[in-house]
Amino acid sequence: MKTEIFTFCDFAQENGGKLTVVGTFDTILASKFPCVHPQLSVVIRMRFDMWEFKAHAFKVEARNLNNELMMEPVSGTLDVKGAGNTTAVTHLVFSIMNLKFQTDGVVNFIMFLDDKEATSTPLYVRKIERPRHGVGAA
Repeated sequence: MKTEIFTFCDFAQENGGKLTVVGTFDTILASKFPCVHPQLSVVIRMRFDMWEFKAHAFKVEARNLNNELMMEPVSGTLDVKGAGNTTAVTHLVFSIMNLKFQTDGVVNFIMFLDDKEATSTPLYVRKIERPRHGVGAA
């Protein structure tokens, strides 16, 4: 299996084998902590070779740098089938609502396939300073 896309975005959907991804990003900015990000979509596009065509168990975890889970893992089964080609593509698309961050840092999203770590990608959470308004402010 090869990972072709592993990203976060504002909106994503899979429809009839076509993947739509809108507003991809890897960083969330917040002015104070703790903070809650209201909604984001996770998109993983995987390409399987023909000898991998079968059902595969998957799990996606989100862990901070202290190895603490940031949300309940997402798990299920991917049924990979070929359509006459030597490879097949499978899309995994899901949304996360109200993801809470206690502090800035990095959250690693890790995908396990058949109980083995297959791929991962970081989501950066950064603190931004809001500009001060008033006398002398530009």
